[in-house]
Amino acid sequence: MFPAPVARALADYRALRDAHGPCWGEPPISYVAQAWATVFLDRRYTYWNAARRQLAERYSPEEIEQHLHEVDPERVVRDALAGDVLDNLAALRLTPGGVALEADRQVVLGAEPFRTSLLLDSATDEPVTVVVDGTPYDVPPRGARIVPLEREVSVDGREVDLSPLCRRAEAATIRVRAGFPCRWSVTGANGQGWYPEGAPPKRDAHRNPYFHGDDLVVAVPAEPITVTVTRGMEYTTSEVTLTPKAGTETLVELAPERLYDAAARGWYGGDLHVHLNWMGEEPAAPALAAAAQHGEDLHVLNLVAGNVASGRVYDAEALAHWAGEDLPWSDERHLARIGVEYRNDVVGHVSAFGLRQPPRRYHTGFEGTADWPPNTVALEELRALGGLTGYGHPFHTAFADDDPPDVVLDSGRDCAAREIVADAALGLIDTLDVLNHSSVQATASVYRRLIGAGNRLAVTAGTDAVLSFCRRGTASSPPGWERVYANVAGPLTAESYAEAILLGRTFATTGPWLELAVNGHGPGDTLELAPGQWVEIVLTSVGPEVESLEIRTADGVLAQGPPGRLTATMEAGEPTYVVGVASGGPHPRALHGAGAYAHTSPVYVDVAGAHVAREADVRWCLAWLDRLEVVLREFGTFESAAQLDDHLEVYERARDVYRARLP
Repeated sequence: MFPAPVARALADYRALRDAHGPCWGEPPISYVAQAWATVFLDRRYTYWNAARRQLAERYSPEEIEQHLHEVDPERVVRDALAGDVLDNLAALRLTPGGVALEADRQVVLGAEPFRTSLLLDSATDEPVTVVVDGTPYDVPPRGARIVPLEREVSVDGREVDLSPLCRRAEAATIRVRAGFPCRWSVTGANGQGWYPEGAPPKRDAHRNPYFHGDDLVVAVPAEPITVTVTRGMEYTTSEVTLTPKAGTETLVELAPERLYDAAARGWYGGDLHVHLNWMGEEPAAPALAAAAQHGEDLHVLNLVAGNVASGRVYDAEALAHWAGEDLPWSDERHLARIGVEYRNDVVGHVSAFGLRQPPRRYHTGFEGTADWPPNTVALEELRALGGLTGYGHPFHTAFADDDPPDVVLDSGRDCAAREIVADAALGLIDTLDVLNHSSVQATASVYRRLIGAGNRLAVTAGTDAVLSFCRRGTASSPPGWERVYANVAGPLTAESYAEAILLGRTFATTGPWLELAVNGHGPGDTLELAPGQWVEIVLTSVGPEVESLEIRTADGVLAQGPPGRLTATMEAGEPTYVVGVASGGPHPRALHGAGAYAHTSPVYVDVAGAHVAREADVRWCLAWLDRLEVVLREFGTFESAAQLDDHLEVYERARDVYRARLP
């Protein structure tokens, strides 16, 4: 599982982490700074709002978005926390009247050393020097610094009492066993997580600690703890509270129950966008991906090699070694492959599944290089290499179904999937990750516009989970917290799974099971009807988090109702599509901040031989291309007019396709 080039790359990543911290020396562009800062934050504390408030001190509202890379991220963390402290970040308040240490006190076993991070928070009008473990740190007036802490702190030669940081407890041991790989959480009364030796201290988007495996030994305090076990979205959660005895090993046998069994019905759930390494606190070896996939019972895992903000492509060595092969821990029920995230921050990021070999190009537009060639060139190569292509984390700005395109196309380099409207028309993109860590509602709205305009795209899911992150919201959540289920014909292989997606036999979900039938036909099928024929539609759901079901067509919501089962009838008029949607509010099973959500691919309803091409949606796509041209002229980087012209030529070809679909 550790070929020599992969082992060398992993050693390099550890050296980068040791030298530079969790950003591994990447250029400090806006989302690199945000990645560093959110190691210390959670959903309650919004990085971007605090960053914008800081920039408002220097820039007008219209200028702020283009200067997000200029923020002081340590001040942003301080300001976002607004006086609170977290378990991994104590605060030393520096005031004109003295200093005070504030902390969420942690438990330490026996004589083990305690290490944490310390926020140096100044409320003084003068600079202050704080010495931490022998290293002096200068804190500017009203400024903030975040530094590592292990032994001692002094200010003006006076030692700071560190007793609020931790307390000592007697050690005990538990052995957790389910009989099959699972996701475990072992938590103290203060919310502190406990892990097996060698396991990274991971927390999910709900800030719950977790690790994967079975029959594992965990050192814990000899005081009340809670053990929780689950195994991905197809399982319930089981829990027990106990007080282990000091100096002994306590066996905890606990297993989750199944909520539904998709594979037994030929449906396999996959996460098409997962990074092994992409900055983070703990560089990740392939074994960590294996444990996570089996512990989550994730049928398909697509690890993607990709860059961050420079020319370095993480896990390119693993791609070179395993391209076109199932990864070593695959079996008849679990398939793992390594693919690519091709990245441009102006026109969007594309992921590819099932590549036979590495591509020649992984990114454009970084470190001042040109935003050229268009993504169409990369898509053509990825397709030629056998890749299933889709846009990931597509849209970050929430907007309504009837909003014009300029609502989402309102800023510069924000990674949004802007070129998808052209690529879909040209037949170069296969899927859209409607389920992602960005705005699911916005992405679903764009998706329905695209299929309403006559494009055939499958719904997919890609979490963008990063196994090398331990504490960064959805990025540090386990792979498969969102999944695309595909109805596979025959045994599970990379080829059969990709084929099912290409045929549109999919739904994407944060957890609920969602099943759509239109006259007995499922997603990906096409009904050939005559005008006036009627169809019967049935939408069913399984999952405690579902609060509402919707049946939608190209004209909007056809029916809405409570979870479980929703039916409707429809008379064939204009060509259309039918999709099903399930939704719900925040729930422990839903790791997306927006709550629970599931969305099917369409059943297409052709009428009198005509395929859906709703005029309003076609014109919306044309308006998108017009706006995209303006955005590219304003924010794109090009070495010549010819490079810009290559993009504009792509958009003009796409316009021709859409114009041909107008009445």
